[in-house]
Amino acid sequence: MQVQNRVVMLVDFDYFFAQCEELRDPTIKDKPVVVGVYSGRTEESGAVSTSNYVARKYGVKSGMPLFLAKRKLEGTDAVFKPVDHEYYDQVSDKIMQILRGYADAFEQVSVDEAYLDVTQKVQGDFEQARLYAQKMKAHAKKETGITVSVGVGLNKLVAKVACDSQKPDGLTVVKPEEAQGFLAPLPVNCLLGVGKKTSSKMDSLGIKTVGDLAKYDIQKLIAIFGKTLGIYFHNAANAIDNEPVQEQGEAESIGRVGTLKQNTRDLEFILQKTDELIEDIFKEVTEKNLSFKQVAVYAVMSDLSGKSRSVTLEQPAKDKETIKRNVRSLFEKYLGESKLEIRRVGVKVAGFSREEPQQKQLTSFFQIG
Repeated sequence: MQVQNRVVMLVDFDYFFAQCEELRDPTIKDKPVVVGVYSGRTEESGAVSTSNYVARKYGVKSGMPLFLAKRKLEGTDAVFKPVDHEYYDQVSDKIMQILRGYADAFEQVSVDEAYLDVTQKVQGDFEQARLYAQKMKAHAKKETGITVSVGVGLNKLVAKVACDSQKPDGLTVVKPEEAQGFLAPLPVNCLLGVGKKTSSKMDSLGIKTVGDLAKYDIQKLIAIFGKTLGIYFHNAANAIDNEPVQEQGEAESIGRVGTLKQNTRDLEFILQKTDELIEDIFKEVTEKNLSFKQVAVYAVMSDLSGKSRSVTLEQPAKDKETIKRNVRSLFEKYLGESKLEIRRVGVKVAGFSREEPQQKQLTSFFQIG
């Protein structure tokens, strides 16, 4: 019964990168603010990372090409900023430090999201959890100037959906007896793991809402999606999630991705970019005192198809030259196999010889570099 009495919070920093820019320059707060990842090819090439809610009213969304965002915001006093990870990390660290003080168990899942298990802090009382969350939100705002949204539920799954339901500066508390009723009318794609393809497949089966999924025969789900996913979808739709809130273990891999200034098949030109990425990776590997046994590369071709190749080393290594040598070799093979030009490249090291991570993360493959 202990699982049912858990009180879990998900804290999401509202439109975080754009809010950080508003914090740095309060004069832009009421204007459309767009933070973009610029590829460097032209002034407008790149994609939207985050936008504030003023920009969102004009239809600007994360992942949208910057030129399209600029078109949607024509005639406004919109402000476009490049991402400044160093600054955002500093603000994030301050907020995370505050949140840790409120948690029995804490799990940071990204630069702007964290789970807190507060069961003991609030004695399993959801009304007390509401007051506790209000206090925590006010504390974070006072110390950093950043607003956060909070979802409170009996587990991570419910807390996440609750948090997403009311933003910005939201607080949604879903008591255990309300959980299934809260989820039931929502579209199935509100559940982690239900992307476009899965959602479309479910739609063809007559499953449109979480409630539809909850009532669907579990054996049929297993037959269609396989045992692991079938059981997960059934449990998620019925608000069942026993995954603990816990600190993530060591990164499963360390990787970086970068866009080339032009599409190319010139190996030396490609390696100039991968050398930059390797410097970053090597710095992190050294700081964490890790050895690695796998080197991988990734390429996005001119037709936007993606390919990855990796090599496993005979002995663990921790030097930069081993990464460079294997990256060169892997890209030589690439170029021999395909006639297409390459537009985007990535490098990753993995197979660390330190202790295994406690939990695999879906997002561990690459970070944008």
